[in-house]
Amino acid sequence: MNYSQFLQMIPEATLTLALIIVFCADFALHNSARKGFVLGVLTGALLLCQLVPCFIAGPATVFGGLYVSTPIVGVMKTILTLGTFIVVVMSQKWLEGPARKLAGEYYMLILSTLLGMYVMMSSGHFLLFFLGLEMASVPMACLVAFDKYKNQSAEAAAKYILTATFASGVMLYGISMLYGVCGTLYFDDMATIIADKCSTFWGQGTMLIMALVFFFSGLGFKISLVPFHFWTADTYQGAPTPVTGYLSVVSKGAATLTLAIILMKVFSAMTDVWEPLLWIVIMLTITVGNLFAIRQTELKRFMAFSSISQAGYIMLAVVGNSTVGIAALTFYVLVYVAANLAVFTVISAVEHNGGNTQMSAYNGLYQTNPKLALLMTLALFSLAGIPPFAGMFSKFFVFMAAVGGHESAPFWPYFVVFIALINTVVSLYYYLLIVKAMYITKEEHPLPTFRNGAAINWSLAICTVGILLFGICSCIYEWIDKAATAAM
Repeated sequence: MNYSQFLQMIPEATLTLALIIVFCADFALHNSARKGFVLGVLTGALLLCQLVPCFIAGPATVFGGLYVSTPIVGVMKTILTLGTFIVVVMSQKWLEGPARKLAGEYYMLILSTLLGMYVMMSSGHFLLFFLGLEMASVPMACLVAFDKYKNQSAEAAAKYILTATFASGVMLYGISMLYGVCGTLYFDDMATIIADKCSTFWGQGTMLIMALVFFFSGLGFKISLVPFHFWTADTYQGAPTPVTGYLSVVSKGAATLTLAIILMKVFSAMTDVWEPLLWIVIMLTITVGNLFAIRQTELKRFMAFSSISQAGYIMLAVVGNSTVGIAALTFYVLVYVAANLAVFTVISAVEHNGGNTQMSAYNGLYQTNPKLALLMTLALFSLAGIPPFAGMFSKFFVFMAAVGGHESAPFWPYFVVFIALINTVVSLYYYLLIVKAMYITKEEHPLPTFRNGAAINWSLAICTVGILLFGICSCIYEWIDKAATAAM
């Protein structure tokens, strides 16, 4: 084995180095009173530096195709690293509380999870993919349980790890079936063998179809697609708010791109199987997520069902089975990172300044904290897809990708997009419930005026810039589209 090949895994190598630096700094600052602040600044600086290797890393195929990096994977790594940086910044206020003694462990778990997502997205082999998936899932369970002073946090972690374990078992069962049919786990070799075996729907064989369904079901748990979504609301509610924000955007972005790549690359000859399956799952995911979100009064559970619905919109891009779909998916994740983390930053600020996560805590917020209410409104409007915010452009690109390339069977893609458009109106209704609480609902004793602190302000500033500019700066989508074209 030529160990110099590790040097071509530049993003993973630099992130591993960052993890070692944070570990050594945590050990050196063991008795320091300002350990949490120093480690937060150090981790944030390392993540900003990490954007450079993610951005400049070129295509690479090493270890015989075990590790494959493409331009679009590099773009997604850049987006997820930026999202992780925002989470680290917004975590500063929370880590000033009882969790400050475990700040080093928190940052190491964050970086470990991100490293697992890097490996998962760059895998060219199902075993490396599964290794990356578990590298991301196990530290995430620790993060969910991180607030040891709350019973809900331990309960949320238990539900998360149990469902993750079940999902991994189902997925491994599907992967074992694929190995039994193909005799290999390399993506490229498997795609060739499947194409030879699958000239027609009935020629694909029960084993191969079951393998696809089991694999899709296992990864559906990670993305919170219906009917694999039951863990989401309880886990989001019980986890610390910064961890909930991280779980809702960063892990979802990595899993959706990985699923899209595997479906389009490995199972490209089985589109007549997985596309109808995806149409049904998408319609159920968007509809169920929206309907259950309307009934919520706890804001983190509200955002959990919102994220379920958003997962359905993201997966709409995969229906197109094209380069345009990969570009639309990646752009949607970028916009979703900015808007969703803005919402969770506001939730964190309110929670740590005398409020709670109930929607009633936001009654009359505009009277006492107008800037915070305004930024929350912008983020919610972007999630709903209202122009001229970036969310409108991301939904437009996803809808266009979903209906493209289906000239031979035009009905179902248009019907799925029609259902998604109707659900966009429903989502606007329940997002406006929060806006109504902040601006219209009267409250005798609203939350008092408070100062956010520098970390919260920086996090909100970055997210707001993304909400306002990602849609109108065409160079961003052109960069993503160019990377997707080169990758496909």
